[in-house]
Amino acid sequence: MRYLPIDNQLFVRNRQRLVQQLKPKSLAILHANDIMPTNADGTMTFRQNNDLFYLTGVDQEESILVLCPDHPDERFREVLFLRETSELIEIWEGHKLTKQEAEETSGISRKNVYWTHQFEAIFIQIVFEAEQVYLNTNEHTRNGSEVETRDMRFIKQFKERYPLHRLERLAPVMHYLRAIKLPQEVELLGRAIDITDTMFRRLLKFVKPGVWEYEIEAEMMHAFLMNRSRGAAYTPIIASGKNACVLHYIDNSAQCQAGDVLLLDIGAEYANYNADMTRSIPVSGRFTPRQRAVYDAVLRVMKAATDMLRPGNLWDEYHKEVGKIMEAELIGLGLLDAQAVAKQDPDAPLYKKYFMHGTSHFLGLDVHDVGNKYRRFEPGMVFTCEPGIYIREEGLGIRLENNILITEDGNLDLMGRIPVEADEIETLMNE
Repeated sequence: MRYLPIDNQLFVRNRQRLVQQLKPKSLAILHANDIMPTNADGTMTFRQNNDLFYLTGVDQEESILVLCPDHPDERFREVLFLRETSELIEIWEGHKLTKQEAEETSGISRKNVYWTHQFEAIFIQIVFEAEQVYLNTNEHTRNGSEVETRDMRFIKQFKERYPLHRLERLAPVMHYLRAIKLPQEVELLGRAIDITDTMFRRLLKFVKPGVWEYEIEAEMMHAFLMNRSRGAAYTPIIASGKNACVLHYIDNSAQCQAGDVLLLDIGAEYANYNADMTRSIPVSGRFTPRQRAVYDAVLRVMKAATDMLRPGNLWDEYHKEVGKIMEAELIGLGLLDAQAVAKQDPDAPLYKKYFMHGTSHFLGLDVHDVGNKYRRFEPGMVFTCEPGIYIREEGLGIRLENNILITEDGNLDLMGRIPVEADEIETLMNE
């Protein structure tokens, strides 16, 4: 892997935290992601199942983790299965983890590491000692994928072979745990943010009238890859002019024109942890008065929203308050009428015409990380804060986004050192 070795005590601690949440005499099983096909014999780049990585640090396909903490035989309380390598695999695909390396990576004793072809023989010695079995699924409100995962295939197989076992959902437990980042996780997020900072400062020197959006993307990837990142945490949005009013614009194919504002929604991935940053910069190096007014309005909303990311607050209440702040800014910009706002349907607020997405989402191993919006904010949670104003009739879209760690007495802006004030952006672009 490109990233530096991670202290395996992070994964040891994560397994301990999971075990504490399981019912007595439980069994939990997690599978690696598949290597997904493209066409012919092509495949996509492998991306590990985040729950498996969270518990083991293993970043390799065809891996399985089995936890049975109350098993009478301590050899079967935590077991890791890996793909056994061979000379042929070494020649064609490269190195795979040895049992010794798996222990160093995960903190699971090499005595408890087996090859995947041994799974059935070992698993049958474990499964009958469990009263309930926790199986993993991708439970996310934004998940609309029809692709069947290894976890889903295993659920079908398990129900056929062991129909009388009581099944439990592992996802809610993992969501509960992963929502609170341990200090080591915050450090890994910080490294992704550092790389993103380096990249952004590089772009401030590069952007000018006539440059193409895809050339900016190339500069971005250069900075990421030169700093041990696997690449972008998500498909980057590099949207100039009216393209910035398309929320998920990913063509990145237009030429930046003088007078445009360029919206950059780009973040690095490091060790599977993700930064998520948005900045809006003037292609010509200076904002027009109108652009500056909209920019400053978005920045004021971002600062006010950030201040509300504190322990004890609740997701829906937070977003409702942000909406009120945005209403006032849009009235000040002449985009909304105060009297019309006073008479609006509260279930269809008028500000949604210009700010139609949410302000924050969980961040971590997933860009839209797992977590429960009905759980009050707690120290250790990490959220994005990303208000925006999109004026299609003016071809102007501005969004700003930082990553915020909730602490005991408030919060910490993990991107606080990345330039965001309009004056600083202009100064750096014109140096």
